[in-house]
This record gives sequence, structure tokens and C-alpha cells, in this order.
Amino acid sequence: MAEDQDSMSRWRRPVLRLLGAAALAAGLGVTAARAAEKLNVGVLKLVSSGPVFMAQELGYFREAGLDVELKFFEAAQPVAVATVSGDVDVGVTGVTAGFYNLAGKGALKIIAASAREETGYKLVAVVASRKAAEAGLKRMEDLPGRAVAVTQIGSTFHYSLGILAEKHGFEIGKVRVLPMLSIPNLVSSLKGSQVDAAIMPATAATPLIASGDAVLIGWADEAPWQVTAMFTAPKTIASRRQALEKFVQAYQRGTQAFHESFLAKGPGGGAGAGPNAERDLAIIAKYTGQSVESVRTSIPFIDPKGRLLVGDIHRQVKWYQGQKLVDAAVDAKSILDLSFVDGHMDVPN
Repeated sequence: MAEDQDSMSRWRRPVLRLLGAAALAAGLGVTAARAAEKLNVGVLKLVSSGPVFMAQELGYFREAGLDVELKFFEAAQPVAVATVSGDVDVGVTGVTAGFYNLAGKGALKIIAASAREETGYKLVAVVASRKAAEAGLKRMEDLPGRAVAVTQIGSTFHYSLGILAEKHGFEIGKVRVLPMLSIPNLVSSLKGSQVDAAIMPATAATPLIASGDAVLIGWADEAPWQVTAMFTAPKTIASRRQALEKFVQAYQRGTQAFHESFLAKGPGGGAGAGPNAERDLAIIAKYTGQSVESVRTSIPFIDPKGRLLVGDIHRQVKWYQGQKLVDAAVDAKSILDLSFVDGHMDVPN
């Protein structure tokens, strides 16, 4: 009897140890799950959001201890509004006149860069409807007197038109700028020849050009400028700075991977430059709902470290103020928090 009890005891000890180890592992798993901080991030389904999509898909956010949920919008301004209201914690999209007005009131801060215009990269296209092209709309200089669609008055596309007007020597006031409120509406208005031309992201323009529903006038890459950026609310910086720092660092892994896959060879290098290019094209195509080939021909420039072209933020604010779209009291310097990313460029004195 004593031998049976001793044998049973010897058998039970390892079983109990295994059960204890399993319980400990389960407990650690629960603790790890609880430790992952939730962040809601507002983005558009554009190639310019590629580093965010890559960081999500490749697990960079998860490895940083974050539970990131992407929330998709159809225009930039609603992302800014959602960030102010707290519906999203971070926005990564175009910076607009509406954004600058909110930021100027202390509601938003830019903390990192996303895509910017650089010569040789395809980010924003100027396209004519087939009907307008057949009637002679061929060049930028032909835009005065025409109806040109943008998402919103004061959008990044509106600012692109302003830069092109200055470059090609015509007054933006002579162009009939029509707000369509969303990118899908831009596409349908152009396909239906309700407008003569439109300024839109390459992701949307490339399929239209390929199908013959639009004719390319040119690319808005004639002057470097910061088109999209990462921003958040000051209250979020104050209450969740550590989570934001983790997010930015994971995002920088995404921007570095984006650069290695698509931009390492410089203008003309294009998709296929890096060993993981096909993998990353597939990731971006998944999140944008575009074909891999459409993404391949729509790769914008994104700084590998997420550094801002700070001087251009000042120029944008000044331009929008000149158009009476941003309050004259807005100070560009006050809307920047440059503490999250080292080495921002073109910082004015």
C-alpha cells in the first residue's frame, strides 16, 4: 500500500508541474494580451499610407506592444475631425486648410511625415476627362476657364493646383475649382465628364488612364512639398505619449521597409528595387483594394525615417492664408511637435 501511494505520488508530481506550467503560460498570455495598448488610426486607402499598412501586416505594431485598428476614410479632412473628437487616436493623411484651422486652435499636432512630392515620383496626377481632352485640354496651361475637380476646397489637391498655377504662369482664380468631397466622387465625376479635369492620387488616376476614361495631363511633382503627415491631438500626447512613441517607432520600421522595397534606387528605380518588393506590393494592394500593377506604377516618395519637410508646412499655411482659407492668426510653428522623430528637414529660423 505504501509502495502504491509512493508510486502515485511520483506520477502526480510531474503532472502537477506540467499543469502548473500550462497555467503560468496561460496567465502570461493573458497578461501580454492585456498589455497591448489599443490605438485607432485613421487612414485613406491610398499607396501613400503604405508604411502604415506594412507595419500592420508585418507585425511591427504588434511587436511594439500595440493593438492597432485601422479606420478608413474617403477624404483627408474627416480624419482630422475624427482625431480631434477622439474617434481615432492618430491620423495619417493629407494636411488640409481645415486641418490647419483646427491645429491653429490647439486641437492637433503634426508629429511625423508620410508622403511628399518629389520630382520623378508619382503621387498626385492631373487628368482630363476623355471629352475635355478631345476638345483640346492637353497641358497645364489649358486649365484656366475649365472646371477642375478636387476632393475639397482647401485640400492637398487644391494646394497642388496652386503650385501648378504658379509654375505654369496662370491665376488659380481663373480655374473653376469644384469640390467633390471624396475620391470615389472624383472618379465618377471625371468618368461621366461632369468636370473637365481632376486632381487625384495616382492610385485612383492610373486605372482611369489605363481604361481610357481619363487622359494624363501631367504629374504634380514639379516642386517638393509635404503632402501627407502623421498627427494627433495634444491631449493624446499628454495622456498617451509612451504609446505614441511606440507607434512612431513601429511606423518608422514601415517607412524604412517601404524605402528598401521601392525607393532605394531613387527616381526611376521604382517597385522591384528591393528583395521584398513583391511581398510589399501585395500588402499595399490588399489594403488599398487596387491591383498589384496599379500600386507598382503609383509609388510616392516617403522619407525612410518619417522626417518632415518642415519649411513646406510653413509655406502651406502661408498659401492657405493668402487664399483666405486659413485664419491669419495660425502660427505654423505652434502646430508642430518635432520631438517624436529626429532630423526633420528644412526647419526655418
